[in-house]
Parts: sequence; structure tokens; C-alpha cells
Amino acid sequence: MLSEKEIERYDRQIMIFGKEGQEKLKNSKVAVVGVGGLGSPVAYYLAAAGIGTILLIDEQEPELSNLNRQILHWEEDLEKNPKPLSAKWKLERFNSDIKIETFVGRLTAENVDDVLDGVDVIVDCLDNFETRFLLDDYAHRKRIPLVHGAVEGTFGQVTTIVPGKTKSLREIFPNVKERKGKFPVIGPIAGVVGSIQAMEVIKLLTGLGEPLLNRLLLVDLAYNTFDVVELR
Repeated sequence: MLSEKEIERYDRQIMIFGKEGQEKLKNSKVAVVGVGGLGSPVAYYLAAAGIGTILLIDEQEPELSNLNRQILHWEEDLEKNPKPLSAKWKLERFNSDIKIETFVGRLTAENVDDVLDGVDVIVDCLDNFETRFLLDDYAHRKRIPLVHGAVEGTFGQVTTIVPGKTKSLREIFPNVKERKGKFPVIGPIAGVVGSIQAMEVIKLLTGLGEPLLNRLLLVDLAYNTFDVVELR
């Protein structure tokens, strides 16, 4: 049941998917895995949309070189507050009606079931495929949607995995090789891709529009190109 405050706060989006859709968001729990360049806009917009519970997962503390894109972290957080706790403090003051949960640590095969228990959607905001494939395997075991995003340079990509309906992440990227060391990235591409990922979550939970099922969205902001590759 929505309060009068919530009805007023979410008025503009209730006009799109109704009070029933807003209640679905309120009753949902979404895991944001990686609270960095992608996780920052994802968490911001999910909090703004009124997702009832957001679980933030990361093992790192913010560094100065993160701040060109990781907008949930400030100079005062550097080498002090782990990213989930840094983000939690801000998101709770941004929207006091939602619940922010945190897990500071690395997801492993041994802890993934406990950490992600009760989650309705998983958002992949990571920078490595080892943990991405761990999420992919968990999502298929539990039949939970997984929204994948990745950025590098001015490029980005997004696809949504729904077990039983789409290819798995392992099938889409069977021969991927991990990048070692730092890679270039500019803030706005993380903002755009993260915003699209947040929208995918909202679509999955409310039934609005068409998520990127068996489709890979490719973005290059250097030339303002947006291409969709069919994965069937």
C-alpha cells in the first residue's frame, strides 16, 4: 500500500505504470553488484524510482581515480568508507522511505546463495567476467533476471538475461578474456549505461515496455551511436 507521501513523490512515474506498478517496485528487492561507475547511477535511479529494498555489494574502498565516474562517492570517502557504506549513507538521505542493505566483500561460490537470498533482480555492475559468470550461474539456478552492463573508454553494452527465455551470459560471451590492470573510461558512458540498466530493472518489475531480451545494446558516445545486436 502506498502512502500519500509516496503517491506524491512518484506521481510522474505513476502516470506511466499506475499505482499497481509502483507497489511492485516498493515490494521488490534488487541487488546492485558493484557500486562503482555503473553501480552509482543504477543505485541512484533505483532509489529514485522507489525500489523497496536495494542490496549494495562491493569489496573495495573508493580511490581518487574513481571519482571521474563513481558519483556516489565523494572525496571524504576516500580510503575510509567501503563503497557499499559510502553509497548507503547518501541513498538513505536521498530517499528515506526505502531500505538499503549492504554486503562488504567479494561474492564467491560459497557465499552467493546467502548474500543474494530473497533478491528479485540482480544488476551486474562489475568489471570482471569471473564474478559475472558466478552471477549468471546463480541467476539460472534461482530463475532470477540478471541485467548485465559493461563500459570501457566511450563504449558500453547492456543486455538482460531471463532464465528460460534468453541466452545465458556464458553463451553470449563464450571466449571472453579478462583485461588486466586499469582500463580507460569516461564518466558519461557509465552514467548512460547505468541509467539504461536501471530502466531495464524497472521494466522487468512493472511489465513496462520491452526489456533487452536476447538483444545486446551497444553504445559509443564518441560518435553517438546506439546499435542493437540480435542474439537469437
